[in-house]
Amino acid sequence: MSDLLELQRHFVNLRFGAFIHFNSGTIQFNTGSIEDWEYDHENAGLPRQFPFDEKEWNPSHIDCKQWARVAKSAGCRFAAYSSKHHEGFATWPTQYSEHCVRNATNRTDVVAEYLNAFRAEGIEAGLYFSILDITAGCNRKTCTEEHKKMIKGQLTELLTNYGEIPFLILDGWNAPWGGPSYDELPFEELDGLIKSIQPNCLVMNIGWTHGIDGTDIMFFENGAGQEIHPDFEGPGILCQKLTGTWMWREIDRTTLTGDAQFALNWIDKCAARNVNFILNLTPNKEGTIDDNLAEEYAKIGKRLVLPDPVTEIPEGWLRREKE
Repeated sequence: MSDLLELQRHFVNLRFGAFIHFNSGTIQFNTGSIEDWEYDHENAGLPRQFPFDEKEWNPSHIDCKQWARVAKSAGCRFAAYSSKHHEGFATWPTQYSEHCVRNATNRTDVVAEYLNAFRAEGIEAGLYFSILDITAGCNRKTCTEEHKKMIKGQLTELLTNYGEIPFLILDGWNAPWGGPSYDELPFEELDGLIKSIQPNCLVMNIGWTHGIDGTDIMFFENGAGQEIHPDFEGPGILCQKLTGTWMWREIDRTTLTGDAQFALNWIDKCAARNVNFILNLTPNKEGTIDDNLAEEYAKIGKRLVLPDPVTEIPEGWLRREKE
């Protein structure tokens, strides 16, 4: 049995995790009609309407330890954090872009704070990273050599400066909602870079829809309408949320769109298909989790019984190399 198969099985046996979205969209769009990013700029050719000034990044109380406690209360065994979303703002002091916390009002290295806090709680902590970067102009129409240098440089920083990263969730890459295509930036090129730095780092590509050969773990963004394929047996991951959008809105303080039972049902459904469930956990604009969301997470933990581990691996789990 190969190392990749063992890593896939280990990941699926984690069963339940937290997906933390906290980035420029939290500040820009928390009271407006835009959900998380300028979708129409990328997908309908509209001009930029909402550029983000790094100085606007000034959360008053970024408390990653609280995030970790909330995730732990629900029984989460792994987590992912949006180090960089489609708008392009990097929440660590990258040397490959000026659009980052290095030039922000609050210069906290959120990636470091998140990783330290979740590791301290015994939660396997991975990262989300968007290839699509509308501020840098790296999109479905353009992916220049300079863009590739930035992408590879930033991924290298994340994989060399912060210790072991068990998995990377890549988004906005060969995706129906935007980002460079595999023709411009092949999967093997980035996968090879990642594995050369951290051989045990699993690559999960949210935008890939054609089976396990373009990813290590098949990703289903159910919150955007993606369903588990009828014949799928794993290894997979499915994401959903208890709020209306992936990043925080003012209305979230008083109104949740889902509850603990919703999450528990999904955990059971996913486990039957060798798919992990990752539930959105949304810090507010100050940098903390609202009480109502934290309470719902705690309710999950009080009732959670995780399914038995996967012991036998169905045929077809191992990613096939393209011919």
